[in-house]
Amino acid sequence: MLKRLLELRKNKNWSMQETADRLGIAKSTYAGYESGYRMPPIQALVELADLYEITVDYLLNREEEKNRKLDLSKLLVAEERVLSLDNELLNEEELSNFIAFTRVKRQLNKSIKEM
Repeated sequence: MLKRLLELRKNKNWSMQETADRLGIAKSTYAGYESGYRMPPIQALVELADLYEITVDYLLNREEEKNRKLDLSKLLVAEERVLSLDNELLNEEELSNFIAFTRVKRQLNKSIKEM
């Protein structure tokens, strides 16, 4: 992930400060992500993926294709949506976060099993 974060930031010609400002975090926090000193929480992984217009899987080195976009349009048609929480259907952002969370959780579980 570290190499990819650095590569993505450099491709945008952003400084660490510019990147941190775009994410609404301290420069030291972002520098920690990029150096490997700090592991981003799940929500930060989603925000990084959104910022760089990539998937969380690409960021975590789980896939090589960086621009694979999930087509949520079919999942957002009210008659077809089946995921709900507290008797409310998930909206697009919630659905995206759910998918990103599940992918990260699967990767963490896989990493733990390999230890």
